[in-house]
Amino acid sequence: MNYAKIIGNNLKEARKAKGYTQKEIAVKMRMTQQQYSRFENGIFELNYWQILSLCDLLDITPNELFDLNN
Repeated sequence: MNYAKIIGNNLKEARKAKGYTQKEIAVKMRMTQQQYSRFENGIFELNYWQILSLCDLLDITPNELFDLNN
C-alpha cells in the first residue's frame, strides 16, 4: 500500500473542499506549485512543520490528513 499517495489524495481533497488551487497553497507554504504538487501526488513526503501548517491552513486535523480509509 502506498501511504504517501493516500495521504496526498487526502491533502488534495481537503484543498479542493476549501476552494484553493495548488498555486494558492504553494504561495502560502512558500514553495512552488510544482513542489506542492509532489506532495499531493505522493512523490515527496511531508515533514512535521508542513503537516501542521497544511492542517491549520486547510482546517483539518492530522488524523484527517492521515486517514488511510479514504
